[in-house]
Amino acid sequence: MSEENKTTDTAIESGIIAVLDETDEGMVVVPGGKKNANMGDAGGNAGVYVHKFKKPFEYEGTKYTTLNFYFERLTGRDMISIENEMQARSEYALDPLLSRNFQSKMASRAGGIAADVLEAMPMQEFNKVVNAARNFLIDSGY
Repeated sequence: MSEENKTTDTAIESGIIAVLDETDEGMVVVPGGKKNANMGDAGGNAGVYVHKFKKPFEYEGTKYTTLNFYFERLTGRDMISIENEMQARSEYALDPLLSRNFQSKMASRAGGIAADVLEAMPMQEFNKVVNAARNFLIDSGY
């Protein structure tokens, strides 16, 4: 687990300090400090979702208070790799926008965490993170 996934107050992306806007869905990072129309959405257009847990979440001895999900860093290879991984396990997503399984695997890649960490989160926290993945897919034109 990298230290950048444990930050709680600020996010620095490529040397640019970003504004954190706390919403009911968590926090959305907007590089350069400019807010956009989708700030209230979990994913927004920024491609970065900062999830702040309501109460610390502990999994296998690691305590999480905040996780950063860098959806903008994912590539087409990541999407194909997720599909191949699912097929190898006889799991299929007819549409990534409707598949919580696909979205959770995508979020775990964006957050640099194992899928089992994400799946062990309380349902409300899990849903917020997975919704951010879905919102990113929509915002990216899927």
